[in-house]
Amino acid sequence: MEQTVTRKAHRMLFFNTFAFTVCFAAWMLNGVLVTFLVDNQVFKWGPIEIGWLMGIPVLAGAIFRLPAGMLTDKFGGRPVYSSLLIFTAIPMFLLSYANSFWSFAIASFGFGLSGISFAIGIAYTSVWYPLHWQGRALGIFGAGNAGAALTTLFAPTLLKQLTDNGANIDGWRNLPIIYAIALLAMGILFFLFTENKKPASSKKSTRQMLSTLKDIRVWRFGLYYFLVFGCFVAFSQWLVPYFVNVYYLPLVTAGVFAALFSFPSGVIRAVGGWMSDHWGARKVVFGVLLLSLIISFMLTIPRMEVSSPGKGIMNKKTGEVTFVSDSKLIVDGMQYDVISKTNRATITDDQILILPTKEVWQEPIVKVGDKVEKKELLAKGVTRIYFQANVWIFAVLIILIGSIWGIGKAGVYKLIPDYFPEEVGLVGGMVGVLGGLGGFFGPIIFGYLLEWSGLWSSCWMFILLLSAICLIWLNRSNGSMQKIDAMNKGSIKDINK
Repeated sequence: MEQTVTRKAHRMLFFNTFAFTVCFAAWMLNGVLVTFLVDNQVFKWGPIEIGWLMGIPVLAGAIFRLPAGMLTDKFGGRPVYSSLLIFTAIPMFLLSYANSFWSFAIASFGFGLSGISFAIGIAYTSVWYPLHWQGRALGIFGAGNAGAALTTLFAPTLLKQLTDNGANIDGWRNLPIIYAIALLAMGILFFLFTENKKPASSKKSTRQMLSTLKDIRVWRFGLYYFLVFGCFVAFSQWLVPYFVNVYYLPLVTAGVFAALFSFPSGVIRAVGGWMSDHWGARKVVFGVLLLSLIISFMLTIPRMEVSSPGKGIMNKKTGEVTFVSDSKLIVDGMQYDVISKTNRATITDDQILILPTKEVWQEPIVKVGDKVEKKELLAKGVTRIYFQANVWIFAVLIILIGSIWGIGKAGVYKLIPDYFPEEVGLVGGMVGVLGGLGGFFGPIIFGYLLEWSGLWSSCWMFILLLSAICLIWLNRSNGSMQKIDAMNKGSIKDINK
């Protein structure tokens, strides 16, 4: 770890971030491509298969992060990063020949290895900067997450052009080729314009390095990262079909909205690094988890229309019905006012409704000439509750939670050099594994929840529960640290006596 900030460090950070952006854009390709292929009936895949295909690249990029971080600590970032970029270009190219679920899945696992670039980049960035600059440097590097926004923003338009607006649907196969060329070119550039550097821990044996993983803090940081990074990755892909199915948006428009979620989250990560340097990573992570809990609760309410029995009209005396209309009933001279159905009951999506809207009306169930008994129902009541879950309000909320998670990603990774300054690659790799698993399991969990509940908002219910668990664990760990500090202070006083 350096003691001062140098121009060379900034140059390494630039290429590191650039390479990570390219890798992240490739890593998130299936979110757009799979949705496009299913919508155009190229492949007949259901929600569960879609979830697996979105999750497989993320799984590949997650499970190999630990060995990637260890290799970077051992041999340095330049050879490991360059080799990764060049290697992943091969399965990305082979994706253009996929004709079935399994061929698509195998190629996806191959190019999904681009996701391990995060563990490599974290380790490679940290060796160039002093501790007081770690938060900012790692935050700037993490802004490469914006590669997800580049894919969701531009890939739908590229697919539209490559397929000639659907006239030549097989043109989709050119998109993986374009991504493969980008990966290969970036690998060559990275090798030519960067220098190698290894941390002091590179002399440790593998067993010594792995012993660090016994620390419970590694797993706690991993759970936080499962939420702020893994779920960010999951939603970077899941939001495309979400907007298409819930709001009936075209794929290109859905991609733009998904990019609104991804891009600010990636860019603001640099701000999160500065905040972590300035106020402390623990405070930043606490605020992130609290806001994640609040916003996810707001997003759990589904877009819905509910009709339920309401207050009806009961007959007050035995008699004969002499008059029936939408606004009035008469039984043997006794008049009953009927609440009529108004235009409010026919709400359309063209209207902008922020809060749930309730409409109550009554419908006569008798006709003129009917003999009715006392306390017999003359008109049934109907209550209709409509919640639009307005797309613009939804978009603002997902931008907010995406940005908050971006700050949280920087906060979690600032905790690592604070507690493990010489094992950033190893610990960062393990935390990255757990975070990446969130990106893998997220779409699969969302798919199963959707199948089971029929509610698209069930994914936000999962986020609400996960945010609550993380917040509780963070509070418990704070309490434990305060007790340890108090005990240490007490011991020092006893010694002084």
